Amino acid sequence: MYMELLAETADSAKTFLPLVDINASTIVFTLINTLIIFLLYRFLLHNKVMAMMDKRREAINVEIDAAENAKKQAEEAKAEYAEKLRQSKDEADKIVSDAVKRASDKEAEIIADANASAARMKQQAQESIEQEKRRALNEVKDQISEVVVLAASKVCEKEITQKDNADLIDSFLADVGSKAGNEG
Repeated sequence: MYMELLAETADSAKTFLPLVDINASTIVFTLINTLIIFLLYRFLLHNKVMAMMDKRREAINVEIDAAENAKKQAEEAKAEYAEKLRQSKDEADKIVSDAVKRASDKEAEIIADANASAARMKQQAQESIEQEKRRALNEVKDQISEVVVLAASKVCEKEITQKDNADLIDSFLADVGSKAGNEG
């Protein structure tokens, strides 16, 4: 079977070889044609193709440079915005701390004013109480003076017995009570 297959292959190769006739003139002619095509390409198309490729390479390089610049600018902007954000946060913290300090100072001032006002009011109340006390004492002294004068005048009018003394005291107390009732 192997031999049969080999024989069949040899037969088909014999029929195929006349179709592909390889000779030196064909090889030379093919090489000359290839050289002509290469030279035509080289002189007619190569410069245009290379120029187009160079142009495309330049465009790609420009785009890469632009992308790198954009990336660099974005990083710079990001850093700048981060710095501004930090500064804004610092400023906000400072504003808050200043507001807290002012509020604390205002609170201390209000408490000090309230304490001073309370002390003034207490002092005024004590002075008012003292004045009222002095006025009441002066009134009592005036009333006692009047009572003493009244009692002395009654004693001077007559000689007093014990019964007269008791009547005089009762009369005196009634007069003092009526005067106190008239003034009150």
